[in-house]
Amino acid sequence: MSQNSASKTGLSRRHFILGGLGLTGALVVGWGLMPTRQRLHGRAALNPKEGSNALNGWVTISTDGSIGVVVAKSEMGQGVTTALPMLVAEELDVPMSAVRLLQAPIDKIYGDTSMMADGLPFHPDDRGAIKRVAQWLARKTERELGVMATGGSSSVKDSWLPMREAGAAARARLLAAAALRWKVSQEECITEAGFVVHRDGRKLGYGALAADAARMDDVPFALKAPKDFRLIGQATPRLDVADKINGRAQFGMDIRLPGLIHAAIAMCPVSGGSLTSFDSAKVSKMPGVMDVVALPADRSGAPEAVAVLAKSWWLAHKALIRLPIVWDNGANAQLSDALLFTQLRDRLDQESGFTYFSQGIGEAPSSAKKITAEYRAPLLAHAAMEPINCTAQLIGNQLSLWVPTQVPSIAVSAAARALGLSQDQVTLHMTYLGGGFGRRLETDMVVQAALLARAAKGAPVRLVWSREDDMAHDFYRPAAVARLSAALDASGRVLHWESHSASGAPVQQMLARAFGLPQMGPDKTTVEGLHDHCYEIPSQRASHVKVDAPVALGSWRSVGHSHNAFFKESFIDELALAAGQDPVTFRRQMLHEHPRHLAVLEAAVAKAGKPAEGREQGIALHQSFGSIVAQVAEVSVTDGRIQVHRISCAIDCGRVVNPLGVTQQIESAIAYGLSAALHGEIQIRDGRVVQRNFHDYPMLRLREMPQIDVEIMRSEEEPEGAGEPGTPPVAPAVANAIFKLTGQRLRSLPLRLG
Repeated sequence: MSQNSASKTGLSRRHFILGGLGLTGALVVGWGLMPTRQRLHGRAALNPKEGSNALNGWVTISTDGSIGVVVAKSEMGQGVTTALPMLVAEELDVPMSAVRLLQAPIDKIYGDTSMMADGLPFHPDDRGAIKRVAQWLARKTERELGVMATGGSSSVKDSWLPMREAGAAARARLLAAAALRWKVSQEECITEAGFVVHRDGRKLGYGALAADAARMDDVPFALKAPKDFRLIGQATPRLDVADKINGRAQFGMDIRLPGLIHAAIAMCPVSGGSLTSFDSAKVSKMPGVMDVVALPADRSGAPEAVAVLAKSWWLAHKALIRLPIVWDNGANAQLSDALLFTQLRDRLDQESGFTYFSQGIGEAPSSAKKITAEYRAPLLAHAAMEPINCTAQLIGNQLSLWVPTQVPSIAVSAAARALGLSQDQVTLHMTYLGGGFGRRLETDMVVQAALLARAAKGAPVRLVWSREDDMAHDFYRPAAVARLSAALDASGRVLHWESHSASGAPVQQMLARAFGLPQMGPDKTTVEGLHDHCYEIPSQRASHVKVDAPVALGSWRSVGHSHNAFFKESFIDELALAAGQDPVTFRRQMLHEHPRHLAVLEAAVAKAGKPAEGREQGIALHQSFGSIVAQVAEVSVTDGRIQVHRISCAIDCGRVVNPLGVTQQIESAIAYGLSAALHGEIQIRDGRVVQRNFHDYPMLRLREMPQIDVEIMRSEEEPEGAGEPGTPPVAPAVANAIFKLTGQRLRSLPLRLG
């Protein structure tokens, strides 16, 4: 809908948001005024091992004093199995050496309450009542839904209060139990390193008090003041390192069950295609082949498919290669990535789109200097190192799943729906994830494995996709085109800024797959980074044209920020050049009312220092997932080859739980973003994805890995995201350095010199 048509109908972004959340006034008033659900106790008590006692839905204590901590977020390398137990350990006054990890059962108390509110299309500088009400309603909606998910860089942010409260509540029970046993006032007791200590010197270990504490009702508790933190804020080694070194850590690919059947799968190579026929007789007598199964398309995004079940995956794969399959390629048989970009540009020419942000819109003076540029970014695959996989076993009407997933509750729901079971008839066993990056927010592989388990008649089935399957059937980061324009006065001040972009809407697609919701309304991820930037420009507009994508789209690490930061920060450098100013100075003069952003910018520049001879530096500043990141890339170009030698990074992500973990996440995000900036591109020819494996969809090689220096800004603000914010500034920082070296302004990703 264009801005003009929106104004004619009286529709505004704010009315749309509140209407979508509240649906009716009665719902907002009646349901909205209900008290927020508690997150301390689940619908059923934890079932700890013998000798262990559950004090609430997050904490168990064994007789030996060891502390079980429920981790409700998926560990995919980002360190949540260390950072989140630190929150409990801090409030419970126990060392990390006493902590052991417990898998979260499917329960609403573990549902994420941050991602929906963060996904509303408000500007970060908006402090208005409408934004507060909308976010409040979003969080209440999330509590009612109870969706367990790991994404949006929300793990620490979402767990910050409930896990601290769980630790503090358990500590209060232990104090009360000790005071009762000693027949003293609770105020006479303190806790210290896993003991309750009376002021006369008596002390009891938590293990000795756990049974009494577990029988008590909750008692009042208070959270520690930040000045009393002993663990939070301290660099803490990861709890999972030893198991990952010695092989005890269990990933999805490690599942080995008695009588395991292996499955390889084939799907139409053209998006939207369907199965016409196959001849199972041609492979049924091959060694190890047990069955050939046709699978229907499913709402989860799983297309029609054929799977071979065999005694090993290699035997299944060999049979699948020889299996005669006829596909109907459907409407996308002639699709190409060139056609995708043509469609995006044509729609930008024809439509004004949906306006996500505007202020002070007016015509720039005729004397103003006009600057325009068009940028583009390609489709990208996730390419997580662990192949897509899921193991499933159906015995009677009870389904068990072993799967590396970012969305355990949605995975259970999808599998139950596919087999006509209730969710209580599905048991999910969480494994480590060998990379997620948003790909494992999807449940297509879970539905496929569940259907194959039904065909296996009681035997467990492990489905593994080949790398070629993964490349050809990913849920891609959308291709995008953005047209940016600005007007400068004679002094180089930006008077007006406008972005007009086009792409598919990945979150709309994801919500349709997960919940069956219609693809309608705004999708903030399409413009995030363009409509919500920090620069102080008096007249601005950000609009977007949604172009329905003929391929499946999903969340890719940092989602829309990943390409919109490239568009925005590259254009800022173009404006600095037009204004005759240094890029850092140019940014400084637009940050007078954003001291945190300015401090991050200055910290990154100071850390970078001067470039080595023959190299140049590029700068980028970007806020995403609540965190502010600035990066300085030091780059050289030799015979057309781009080499990134060093990236200096500063981040303000609010209060930090584990600085070591934040540093590691920034390093990972930079490596992932640099892979995409230098190499990442999914191309389509005749409806088929061209890229097949890591030989033609390369990751960053060791020789390309730059030195990374990270400075974490001290902050008293609430925690914000750390897993994704390091990715968006990489590409523009490198591109801006390349321009200084070569005079070539690269406006398309990946970055390639002609």
